Amino acid sequence: MWTRTVLLMLASALIAVPGIARAQRRPAAPKTLRLYILDCGNITGVSASAFGFKDNELATTEMVTPCYLIVHPRGTLMWDTGEIQDSAFKGDGQPAKQGSFTVTKPLLPQLAALGYAPADITYLGLSHYHGDHVANSNLFAGSTWLVQKIEHDAMFTPPPAGQKKGPGTPNIALYTQLANSKTTLIQSRDHDVFGDGTVVIKFSPGHTPGHQALFLKFAQTGPVVLSGDLYHYPEEMTLKRIPTFEFDKEQTAKSRAALEKFVRDSKAQLWIQHDATAGEKLKKAPQYYE
Repeated sequence: MWTRTVLLMLASALIAVPGIARAQRRPAAPKTLRLYILDCGNITGVSASAFGFKDNELATTEMVTPCYLIVHPRGTLMWDTGEIQDSAFKGDGQPAKQGSFTVTKPLLPQLAALGYAPADITYLGLSHYHGDHVANSNLFAGSTWLVQKIEHDAMFTPPPAGQKKGPGTPNIALYTQLANSKTTLIQSRDHDVFGDGTVVIKFSPGHTPGHQALFLKFAQTGPVVLSGDLYHYPEEMTLKRIPTFEFDKEQTAKSRAALEKFVRDSKAQLWIQHDATAGEKLKKAPQYYE
């Protein structure tokens, strides 16, 4: 029988060789497309007026912030990386808080529980550059980054001297390492990630210069569109309200009209990423959609 000391030494050896440990736990590629929804926090205390509403027009101002792991037979895609960096967690089990953001679970342990590490992520896709969607982007600098060129340019162009920073101002520190990533610059158009029509980035500018939504075609669930921040609340669709802080409100309106037509034509479900009410009903990792 092995002694406790020998067992501890073996465990330490496996930890010291992360490539071996990762190879042992990485799941086999699925036969069809799969989506895991990860908990990347919530947002509370925001003003309804910033989104074009009166105080009594929203069912709730609370928002959720999911991250998504898309697993395809030919690779993986990380879609959005959360609102607070994993490094902000102190290891005491307490949530991390930054202003209106609260995150109870760091991102990497959630991925590890599914058998994945950043080195296993083929592609990184960000719906847009706002801080609540890019906080852990530097962790995926080894992946191939899929980004609209106009978004990339906006992310790395310093603001004019003296310009006041607002909620939509890029925070380069959150994704500075992506500057050295292998990058696919998309020229203001849709992009088929795996070349088979099951994972397609939908160019939907307006919220930011190169904002993106994501179309997913599942074998069982059917087609789904992740909206990014083209919408934050379902009332934006029903009441036709547009936030005050859009990069280009007219572009947002056009992108919404185009995406809504695409959703109708493809008979897809439209998932508003920040929708707290609908988000509560969706399956969370380790459960998945396929």
